[in-house]
Amino acid sequence: MTQLNVLDVARGERGGYRVDVSRGERVGPVASEWFSRPADERYLSLTELHAAVRGRAERSRTRTVESAAIRVEANRHESERLMLTLPGEAAPLAPTHWSFGQLASMVGAPSTYLRQLPAPLAAINLQYGLTSNRAEQIKTLEVEDGRVELRAVTSPDYGRIFDHELVDAVQRIAGNGTGDTRWKVPGVLDWSTGIYNPRVDITKATTTLYASDRDVFLFLVDDLNPIEAGKLPDGAPDLYFRGFYCWNSEVGAKTLGIASFYLRAVCQNRNLWGVEDFEEITIRHSKYAASRFTHEAAPALTRFANSSPAPFINGIRAARERIVACTDEERTEFLRKRGFGKSETAKIIETVLAEEGRKPESIFDFVQGITAVARDKPCQDARLDLEAKAKKLLDRAN
Repeated sequence: MTQLNVLDVARGERGGYRVDVSRGERVGPVASEWFSRPADERYLSLTELHAAVRGRAERSRTRTVESAAIRVEANRHESERLMLTLPGEAAPLAPTHWSFGQLASMVGAPSTYLRQLPAPLAAINLQYGLTSNRAEQIKTLEVEDGRVELRAVTSPDYGRIFDHELVDAVQRIAGNGTGDTRWKVPGVLDWSTGIYNPRVDITKATTTLYASDRDVFLFLVDDLNPIEAGKLPDGAPDLYFRGFYCWNSEVGAKTLGIASFYLRAVCQNRNLWGVEDFEEITIRHSKYAASRFTHEAAPALTRFANSSPAPFINGIRAARERIVACTDEERTEFLRKRGFGKSETAKIIETVLAEEGRKPESIFDFVQGITAVARDKPCQDARLDLEAKAKKLLDRAN
C-alpha cells in the first residue's frame, strides 16, 4: 500500500512551508484574469459571487425570434445609441457592447465599422442585414436592470449554461470558498524566502473569484494540506497542493471549462508555479451543452475534489525511479530521439545540472529540465510545445 505524507499545515507551522518553484510549469491564465479585472468584477466569497450571477439570471429571459421581424432605430435622446424592438414588444431593448457585436457578426456586418457611423446610418445598415439574414432565427438573452438590455444574441441551437450553474457546482465542494472547507482562495508566495503562506486576507487585491457581464472565472486551492511527493536535492520534501480553475460565459463569449492540477505555489500576481499533472476539459455551448455539464463537467470537478493524490504521487515516484540515461551519449540520444534539437538538448542537460547539481538520469530529471527550459521561451507556441513533450514523457513513465 502506498504511504502518502500529507502535511497538515492547519495544525502545524503558521508561517507556511518552503517550496521549490524552479520545478514544473508556470501557468498564467489566472494571472491574466487577476491583472484585467476591475474592482467591481472581484468578489470576496462564493456566496457573494453566486448572489450576483443568480440574481442576474432571475431577471433574465430568453426567446427565439425571427431576425427579419426585429426593428432597429436610433435613440432620439441618445444620438450615438441604437435601440431594438422585438416582435410583440412595445418597449425597445438597448443592446450591450457585446450583444451589438454578436448581432453585427451574425448578419455579416463589421461591428467596428458600424460603431464609427452615426447611429441613424448604422441602424439602416443593421436593419438591412437583419432583413436579409439567411439564418432567419436568433436566440436572445434579455435582462431587466432599471431598463431592459439585450445581453446576448446567438443561434437558436445555442446551449446556454448559466454562470450561476457553474458557481453552484463549485459551492457543492467548496462552500464559501474562504476556508469553511478545504478549498479556498489561495495564499501567496514570498519570493524573498521561498515560503508559501496559505493564509492571507481575502481582499479585492487577493481574491480569485471574478464575474463580469460576460463571464465568470473562479480559482481555488487546497493549500492547507500540502502533499509530499519525493525529496529535493537537499533532502527537504518536495511539496505540492491541489488546485483548479473554471470559467463560463452565458452570453457566448467563451466556452465552459475546468482545469485541474497540482502546483507548488501561487505568487502575488496569481501566477501558478511548479504545476504538474495539468488536465483540462472544455464544453462548447452547443445544443447538448447543459446535459454534458450535468453528466461530465460537474461530476469531474467533484471527483477531483474528493480524489486521493495516490495516483499523482505514484506517477512522480515512477518517473523518479525510472533511469533512462547514465552517460552523456545516452542523455543526448534520449532527447534527440524525442524531437529535441541540438541546442535544446544541451540546454536541458545544462539546466538540470545547474538546478540539481548533477546531470539528468531519470524520466523525472528530464521532465524538470524540459519544463524549466520551456519557462524561458518568449514564444508561447514554443513553450507549449516543450511542455507537451514533457507531459508525454511523464505519461509514458506511468
